[in-house]
Amino acid sequence: MSVEIGKLNTLRVVKIVEFGAYLDGGDRGEILLPKNTMPANCAVDNNIEVFIYFDSESRIIATTRKPYAMVGEAAYLKVVSTSTFGAFLDWGLPAKDLLVPFAEQKKPMVADEFYCVFLYTDTHTGRIVASAKLDKFITDINSDFKDNQSVDLFITEHNEMGYKAIINNSHWGVLYKNEVFQKLEKGHKIKGLIKRIREDKKIDLSLYATGYKKVEDLLETILTSLKVHDGFIPLNDKTPPQDIYAFFGVSKQSYKNAIGGLYKKKLIRIDPDGIRLLEK
Repeated sequence: MSVEIGKLNTLRVVKIVEFGAYLDGGDRGEILLPKNTMPANCAVDNNIEVFIYFDSESRIIATTRKPYAMVGEAAYLKVVSTSTFGAFLDWGLPAKDLLVPFAEQKKPMVADEFYCVFLYTDTHTGRIVASAKLDKFITDINSDFKDNQSVDLFITEHNEMGYKAIINNSHWGVLYKNEVFQKLEKGHKIKGLIKRIREDKKIDLSLYATGYKKVEDLLETILTSLKVHDGFIPLNDKTPPQDIYAFFGVSKQSYKNAIGGLYKKKLIRIDPDGIRLLEK
């Protein structure tokens, strides 16, 4: 059995001692699970899910606490201190901060600031470290994603085009701002969809199902958009189809059906310049 450093492992309890429990770490030997993180059901021969890492004295150790991110994942973490070695991030484990070596910083990191980083295992030392040079780990060329595939997104940047996001901790994608109807922040994790794979193999994303096959889905999206845009959207049943498609990604007929439904429910008012949310 090979234990994965920087990830969750399910290990068998070998023995209980005064200061904790020892777990079967296979070729890593017995690994200590300190008493302060032992679960109530900890007993010899029980299997326990633990996170494996190195403590401040470079000893391999287990904990039932889960860090904010694990090896192979992107995260938005706060710098707690800097030193001659690099910057140290709070990743949710007490008495053990996460190092970002100087060579892995895009620019010098500053204490109390947050940064998007990727966690990996250093091949020379075997230690868990982080890098702000995301392009070393994330590619923008599609491998095997499919249109309308559900994915996990991690927002890293907001620009004039929209939002740059990491897909499943492995690929870059883009959410266009005219297709996002909610507030997103750097470090935000959210479910999304592969909208399309472009001819250059790069990936366009969406937060909503393409086409909105169910009218009720579109109703909810319009209501969400109204709330985000202070209760008003400059689109009504007279708006050109291309403007409606650019904003919601649906046909004019679908949009008309949806706002008609909202109007009948007395949730909106249709004005000459758009639609307005009615206060309840």
